[in-house]
Amino acid sequence: MASPYEILGVDPEADEAEIVDAYRERVKETHPDQGGSTEAFLAVKTAFERIENGWEPGDAVPEHDVPGGMDAGTVEADEPTEEPPEPEGVKVEYLNYEVMADRLWELTDDDLFEKAADGGLPGEDYGELYVRENESLLEAAERQGYAWPFACRGGACTNCAVAVVEGEMPSPSSHILPKELHDRGIRLSCIVAPETDARIVYNVKHLPAVQDLLLPASRFEASSSTD
Repeated sequence: MASPYEILGVDPEADEAEIVDAYRERVKETHPDQGGSTEAFLAVKTAFERIENGWEPGDAVPEHDVPGGMDAGTVEADEPTEEPPEPEGVKVEYLNYEVMADRLWELTDDDLFEKAADGGLPGEDYGELYVRENESLLEAAERQGYAWPFACRGGACTNCAVAVVEGEMPSPSSHILPKELHDRGIRLSCIVAPETDARIVYNVKHLPAVQDLLLPASRFEASSSTD
């Protein structure tokens, strides 16, 4: 089985910046929106997590993970459990627009996220993630293993659009969104990050006006490594 470093395509002597850059490139290459597979996408995520958790060449590479990220053979019944570390970054509560629409909820519902929290939704449709320093909202979602839509990764289309329901998430000066959409809380997840805890609805690319600025993901496949 390939090692985490082999999956990311980096040398075991690579520094942290090189590993992060390689991870971001591999995420783009294996993303389902770019013609990749969910299996390959999750393999890249798992490889990056193992390196972050201190995996070294020569360590065993488990064929299957058990909850908590440990090998099945290392779980001891009487082993004391440690408190999980505090999450790093700014908290974002997210909801999938398709699920919202299927349930006839509206972006303007005051209790939208309360209904989502009580709706028994899977993690890919509703939950929380944390956006780290120097990380975009899209990158944070991908680090969690979620395949949110994207195409250009540079603010030139609305494939990755999200609706900010609560919180502050400013945009850089260069992006394709018209003022009307930006004033309504639409943001491009590939170029924004929250300044405060936030609530967002992702996958809003088929909203009227947002849909007019979509681009086919395949247009960027050849150039994605330089975005």
